[in-house]
Amino acid sequence: MRYVCLYQRAYSIREMKRSRDTEKRSEINSAIEELSVLVIVKPGENHEAAPARIPTKPFLSLCYMILQFLDKVGPTMIVIRQDIHQNIKRLEAMYESNPLINSNLVEILKSETSKGIAKKRISGSKSFVWLTRSIDFTSALLQALLVKDPKKSMEQAVQESYDATLKPWHGWIASAAFRVGIKLVPDTKTFMDLISEKGEDCDILMEKIQILVSLLVPFLEDIHCILKVYKLDKLKSN
Repeated sequence: MRYVCLYQRAYSIREMKRSRDTEKRSEINSAIEELSVLVIVKPGENHEAAPARIPTKPFLSLCYMILQFLDKVGPTMIVIRQDIHQNIKRLEAMYESNPLINSNLVEILKSETSKGIAKKRISGSKSFVWLTRSIDFTSALLQALLVKDPKKSMEQAVQESYDATLKPWHGWIASAAFRVGIKLVPDTKTFMDLISEKGEDCDILMEKIQILVSLLVPFLEDIHCILKVYKLDKLKSN
């Protein structure tokens, strides 16, 4: 287990506070909070005593934060945003249909793999794969923002992040939609203003981005490790 197992208690507290705090916090702060208490148990880490686990509700809460973050990138993200929202709703519906079993995303992967439906178009497993890839894209973009390169525009950063994370798995329709929207990406300063809190110093924002990246990288490594176990890491769009 790579994180302290506090997510259940912390999650219930966050839910009570979320409605009044949402307007006060940036997506960066919210994502840091979600990740700091989100527990993943990987296969091979005392597997007999603690089977692999990815808690569903905290993961979906993080995905909602990612969705809000990507909204700031602009119309470029419209196709990706629609997919993220659809996939979140599919996994939420699965969770609500059987909270006891589906509170662990790994149980969904295991069940659908055993039934031979994990790679089907509307499976929960496929939704989880694509949500993970959206977080991959977000992580890559945040890392690009940390590299102070005056010659690189926001458009270039978004394009390179897309090429490295989502493009290898997208079909031609999604790729074409991205190419059309890429011209509508805001400039770097505008984007940084959009993701910062009111009056927040640029250095503080960059420090927060660094913290978020430091949480996202091992988090995603753990998830990809689990996806490989279930042979879901190479799924492409239908």
